[in-house]
Amino acid sequence: MKTPKFIPHIILILLGLLLFNLESSLAEQYLDIDITDAKIKKISIAVPTFLEKDKPQTIHASGENMAILMGRALDFHGFINVIRDQTMDPLDLSAISAEYIITGRYKADGAKLILELRLIDGRTKKMLMGRRYRDIWAKQRQMIMKFCDEAIGKITGTPGISSSQMTFISDTSGFKEVYISDILGDDIRQITKHKKLTITPRLSPNGDKLIYTSYHKGNPNLYLIDFNKSANLTRPISRRKGVNYSPAFSPDGKYIILTMSKDDNPDLYKISITGEIIKRLTVNSGINVSPSFAPDGKHIAFVSDRSGAPQIYTLNLDTGHTRRITFAGVENTTPSWSPDGKWIAYTARTDNGYQISKIAAAGRAIPMQLTNYWGSNEAPNWSPDSRQIAFTRTRNGESKICTITADGQWLRELFKLQGNQTSGGWSNHLNFY
Repeated sequence: MKTPKFIPHIILILLGLLLFNLESSLAEQYLDIDITDAKIKKISIAVPTFLEKDKPQTIHASGENMAILMGRALDFHGFINVIRDQTMDPLDLSAISAEYIITGRYKADGAKLILELRLIDGRTKKMLMGRRYRDIWAKQRQMIMKFCDEAIGKITGTPGISSSQMTFISDTSGFKEVYISDILGDDIRQITKHKKLTITPRLSPNGDKLIYTSYHKGNPNLYLIDFNKSANLTRPISRRKGVNYSPAFSPDGKYIILTMSKDDNPDLYKISITGEIIKRLTVNSGINVSPSFAPDGKHIAFVSDRSGAPQIYTLNLDTGHTRRITFAGVENTTPSWSPDGKWIAYTARTDNGYQISKIAAAGRAIPMQLTNYWGSNEAPNWSPDSRQIAFTRTRNGESKICTITADGQWLRELFKLQGNQTSGGWSNHLNFY
């Protein structure tokens, strides 16, 4: 196997190699919201308590809790000022001062919940959008998240991200296992229980499958979980000798690109969902890892040390043409292509440690450093709306998943869990309804 020319930073890759050897109205009018503008004036949205349809004069805990959840979902986006004043009268919208108002009315229909949600223009008090949901009471969260994202789409032209999830690695159990959480951190679930090192989890575009690499059989094999199968059936899809990791689903979910070293050199391969090799994409030109798809599905960004140090390249999957993207710095790794196709975020080694940068995907450009925090800031991953970036921040030996806006503002930590959390991977919007 080829000896790596660099020790930091394709950390997961080098660790893998080491362990293998050792172990609507007329024309839609949208607000031009630029979340990357630190001086942005936030959109004000009032969310009065939701009312029971048959007893609107009485405030119930169910209505209050649903309104609180709607407020949290809106607030997560960063450019919304949520107004949640309990003195607001849900029956008198004329007294509510906000750019927009979201109202809710609900009723029980046998074992089902009927929830009616409306987006109201705060100035004219006219309804801009309304939805009616009918499902079991346990699905009220999905109803609220779905409406939140549609309301943000109505206002800004780009849907919100409340109905997305994040997969990550955590050692909370004492072992590095795969977890999945809703974006607010209310429903965190441990997915794997191999009790061995597990790395690089990725969700399929529609969230029904998960791929990851585990060492529980000794070799770093690639596994797939199909959440549509009974008992979340787990099966290996690549157990070839050497490494099988750093996977990426194609945007249509029909195939996977990953790094394998079955022929000694770590190269990129295109394989089917069932594990058959479709095509070898790189051939012995350095170590090639960390593929990330462009939204068009025709290009990937990846890391190679073919120039002598790890840098970001793009590859045209139809023609095989490879183009180097990064030239500044001695080490650039873990690329993530934004869903809008405009940017590639990555980890850059700087004089101040590992930091998150981004560069225009269209061609040679000057990179923009997004973080400048002490410690290590690595492995960026874009939100579905391209407005935020999740990454792993490590300080004093403790790793947590954080998010920033697309220009590095509004740092916050996600998932209040014990231990370390790394390798955050954002899902697409989930189709609740």
